[in-house]
Amino acid sequence: MSIGTAAEPLARRPLGQTGLMVPPIAVGCAPLANMPDTFGYAVTEEDARATIRTALASPIDFIDTAALYGDGESERRVGLVLRELGGLPAGAILETKQGRDPTNDDFSGETVKRRMERSLELLGLDRIQIVYLHDAEWTPFEAAMAPGGPVEVLKRYQEQGVIGYLGVASGPIDLEIRYAETGIFDAVITHNRYTLLNTSANPLLDAASKRGIAVLNAAPYGSGLLAKGPDAYPRYAYQSASETLIERTRAIAAICDRYGVPLPAAALQFSMRDPRITATIVGMSRPERIDQTIEYARHPIPDALWNEIEALPPLKEEDPETNRWETGKTRPTYWQGSTPGASALDGKA
Repeated sequence: MSIGTAAEPLARRPLGQTGLMVPPIAVGCAPLANMPDTFGYAVTEEDARATIRTALASPIDFIDTAALYGDGESERRVGLVLRELGGLPAGAILETKQGRDPTNDDFSGETVKRRMERSLELLGLDRIQIVYLHDAEWTPFEAAMAPGGPVEVLKRYQEQGVIGYLGVASGPIDLEIRYAETGIFDAVITHNRYTLLNTSANPLLDAASKRGIAVLNAAPYGSGLLAKGPDAYPRYAYQSASETLIERTRAIAAICDRYGVPLPAAALQFSMRDPRITATIVGMSRPERIDQTIEYARHPIPDALWNEIEALPPLKEEDPETNRWETGKTRPTYWQGSTPGASALDGKA
């Protein structure tokens, strides 16, 4: 199987040096956890399950979830579909993430072990292909890497065959590079930091590709601004977008309009066309989004459009979530479930 080309942009690609071949688009299941405070809309269980079923029957049968999404609710909904299907379909890829307990922000090895066991139960699986250390900025690097810490716990699962490959998913780029340089991780996820509006993840993409580490780029629409447009959804990285980002989005949308290209098609293909990026994670909340995303991936885009976008005056590179994620003092709403305090295992989260 070959890397995606203009002829077949959805051809599978090698996931770094793991030997796995994956679609160039993964279905992000954060919205499926039903977090209206984060995304501005609710997602019913029926829509969530229909979205997962449709994805697994499509060319983008690559499911990305996490223990933190709705504190287990996303995994629970994915697991319900997997049980209906008798397990993960042949050839499909599933990845999840493990990190802190959102009720108290504990990021110890014991917490990661407990949540990993819960993930296996929720998903109904005894093995998960890829598991990421999640939101690593919420614990000191030294604590994560210490004996008995989160990384050692995940490595132990890998040695037992419960986890196939390890990754790290974080916010701050310098921190992700530090984890990549340990040689432990097979993949990295960056989010909201490699889009038409923000390319601050460039150093990570360079560092990872040089080491043969797969890069997954999440949130190519910046959580919605580049999908719905600045008038319908003036938010970037789960918070209000600055006027600078809104005006830049309008300028890009105008270029797209001149060429008859949907803005989200350009935003998606900006990520997909970068050879350093293995897969782009796109959050989806309804089954019709699967076909729509595939259409965006295949929509013809002339080189002249890219040339016009590249000719726009450069924006100052800023980490889109510095004020929230790096202070460690304010718990973001991104990971809060629909029913705080409820247990995902009993289906109430």
